[in-house]
Amino acid sequence: MYASAGVGVAALLLGMFFTRTIPFLKRFCIPSPVSGGLLVASLTWLMFSVFGVETVFDGTLKDLCMILFFTSVGFQCDIKMLRRGGRPLVVMVILVLVLIVFQNLISLGIARGLKLDPLVGMAAGSIPMCGGHGTAGGFSPLLEQMGLKGASSITMAAATFGLVAGSLIGGPLGEALTRRRSLAEKSAPSDVMTSIEASAASESAKTGLQSEETAFRRYLTAACMLMIAMAFGTGISRLLALTGVTFPTYFGSLIAAFAMRNLLSLSPRLTRSMCVEQIVGIGDICLQLFLGMAMASLRLWELASLALPLALILTAQVAFMALYGAFVAFPALGGNYDSAVLVSGLCGFGLGATPNAMANMSAVCYKYRYAELPFLIVPIIGAMFVDIINTSVITLFLNLVR
Repeated sequence: MYASAGVGVAALLLGMFFTRTIPFLKRFCIPSPVSGGLLVASLTWLMFSVFGVETVFDGTLKDLCMILFFTSVGFQCDIKMLRRGGRPLVVMVILVLVLIVFQNLISLGIARGLKLDPLVGMAAGSIPMCGGHGTAGGFSPLLEQMGLKGASSITMAAATFGLVAGSLIGGPLGEALTRRRSLAEKSAPSDVMTSIEASAASESAKTGLQSEETAFRRYLTAACMLMIAMAFGTGISRLLALTGVTFPTYFGSLIAAFAMRNLLSLSPRLTRSMCVEQIVGIGDICLQLFLGMAMASLRLWELASLALPLALILTAQVAFMALYGAFVAFPALGGNYDSAVLVSGLCGFGLGATPNAMANMSAVCYKYRYAELPFLIVPIIGAMFVDIINTSVITLFLNLVR
């Protein structure tokens, strides 16, 4: 268990070094554990192919980090924040829901046409696309239990492909919509960065400085909140199991954290004592550790027989994302400059993750002008809605195809 975790941490640290030194990785927002983990996984593949040595990893600590991360996601879901997004937020949520459904329909349709196991289609649907590496790692054990051999390798490979593809098409699509429809004039980069930096400064100013003792107490409170939510989540998961519906292992904890956040938010004093910022910090650390261990333990040799079908499904997903963004999402969001920026963000987390969405929108704004509304809506969507909607839709599809 400790050796497996150590290899995952080594992969994470190696990826952090790669991200600092290789411009391509930074440009496309490739997470450090992905780049480092793929190198370690490639080495284990080489050992298997050349020397016949099969590397087996223990996933105990990996699973713990996964559940901690998704529990932290539950704490980020504050219903009161919905008012800030207005109508565009509601439209964006609906667009995300429709996107997730079609991602699964497309992958299942192609898998059926190629006479593959439907679970292969699920492994290349919204699990790695809208879900990214976190959801891919979360659902892989469930797919394995349902009979899909090499599920982790398939979902992680698809998530990595989506991460790059989302960055490749998001910015150019938002820029093309803006340019062809003359939605905004080009701005000097200094003007754009001034707006972005001013927005960031206003947020950081609210935080203020903390003493080390205060910071320690807040992180301790955050860790306790996460553990309590996970404890309640265990009971919720057992109740969900009685329904006969298959749910991922983290779903109970996510629901418990969501309930705790919104019940405690009824009291301003309890809201301040929740330490949500520290909970998010711990969750982000756990996500990095989880991904490092998950990527390092990939069994890449299991992808060989599915390379061509997987490439076909993923190409179809990227094509659909581009068409959906240009011809459905853009007009539905209003057809203005904010809509073009939002479409670039939708491509980012529709195929990759929220950081990719933010990077895509920044690239468009850097050329034209800062758009405040997209930078408000996309983080709310990424933090509050994507994982919950995606998990619910995936669970429905898995129970229909099993």
